Amino acid sequence: MIETTIRAATRDDLAFIIALIEEDSVYGSTEDAANPQAPGYLAALAAIDADPNQMLLIATLDGEPVGTFQLTFTPGISRRGAWRCTVENVHVSATHRNKRIGEQMMAWAADQARARGCAFVQLTSNKQRTDAHRFYERIGFSKSHEGFKLKL
Repeated sequence: MIETTIRAATRDDLAFIIALIEEDSVYGSTEDAANPQAPGYLAALAAIDADPNQMLLIATLDGEPVGTFQLTFTPGISRRGAWRCTVENVHVSATHRNKRIGEQMMAWAADQARARGCAFVQLTSNKQRTDAHRFYERIGFSKSHEGFKLKL
């Protein structure tokens, strides 16, 4: 199996992250890939970096970025005050899919969640991403809830 390394994303990774999101979008173009240092992206990265309950991550292979994901750790009252880990924006570059990189990323996320005492890891996935759904189920996730969004 190919071994990836997971590290914190930096400002220099924004072009890669934005390009991956753009490449993987089911909604069409939503990002400004031509301007990865735009104020909105920089402000978001600064906010993530400043929050100890947020992690924007890069998966690398031989030092080159091949994937990205974000973790959010949230306290809650339910389950006797259990914390949860939410995984967002999981993307692996098209040329590196089906090499178990996503599996390693999700295992790393679960390890981080356990280390922080989380009761579970949760995520949402667009209904159109049937390949992603098969992947998540294969690695142990279950379809336990129905997700809703309100666009603002």
